[in-house]
Amino acid sequence: MTPKKLGIALIAPGGHAPEPDAIARGIARLEAQGILVHNYYEHDKRHLRFGGTDEARLAQLNAAAADPEVQVVMALRGQYGMTRLLPHIDFDRMADSGKIFVGYSDITAFHMGLYARRGALSYAGPMFAGDFAAAEPVDFTLNDFWHCLAGPTHTVTGQGEGNPALEVEGTVWGGNLAMLMSLAGTDYFPQTAQLDGGILFLEDIAEHPYRVERMLLQLMQTGVLARQQAIVLGDFSGYRLSPADNGYNFDEMLTYLRATLPCPVLTGLEFGHIPRRVTIPFGARGHLVSGDGAWRLTLADYPTVQLG
Repeated sequence: MTPKKLGIALIAPGGHAPEPDAIARGIARLEAQGILVHNYYEHDKRHLRFGGTDEARLAQLNAAAADPEVQVVMALRGQYGMTRLLPHIDFDRMADSGKIFVGYSDITAFHMGLYARRGALSYAGPMFAGDFAAAEPVDFTLNDFWHCLAGPTHTVTGQGEGNPALEVEGTVWGGNLAMLMSLAGTDYFPQTAQLDGGILFLEDIAEHPYRVERMLLQLMQTGVLARQQAIVLGDFSGYRLSPADNGYNFDEMLTYLRATLPCPVLTGLEFGHIPRRVTIPFGARGHLVSGDGAWRLTLADYPTVQLG
């Protein structure tokens, strides 16, 4: 699917570009598809590990939200930086802009804040540097984004050993586990009523199994998990086991979680810090059906853009 006459804004709310020369490559790739790219990132103005000072990165976000020729605002990359901006973001302005904000990892903080403050939806989806500007882009990742953006529904499938049989409906929310937990107890964590009966999707990178377990137990102890229909786990990689683990690996942790958490846990979601990745509208209505280890999640009632 090739999008036409679409305006995409590029901003750097977190880290700066790892390969500055790739920016032009990614822009050219999108422009070849008929997309109008508005680049608000200036590599020569990067600051420390960030894509600019806090003030400059906030200005990028505000300018993109105000641009009448833009329908989609896409993060350059994640890393870290959104948490510093949260107290200064005008979430009413973001929601009223009607833009679709896209990113994952560190951008989870924005998805959470936008939904908490206004109940507005966004996309846990690709980012510019690692996906559209990649030397060898992954067609599945990009095509899944375009299909999701075109709507009106989007379907994600997966499979995993030990997945329970179930059929549930609820609000789909989540993202990076560490970022999500960093917001617990703040005004940027959605309220109880917003999350009741939800379907929670999670991923993380370089988090040891015991830390993943600890964060999920904390989320359970806050009462959030008792109100969820299901948890769907994406990719959790990049960690290294040590002799101290003595056989305690991700599978052992998963067995414990399935016996302990108050809601079903499914695996096999192609989402996280991996090249092949689906797009998930944060806050969409989801219908999840699972059987014989395989599952299908159908997403609806989320913002889309007319393509073509």
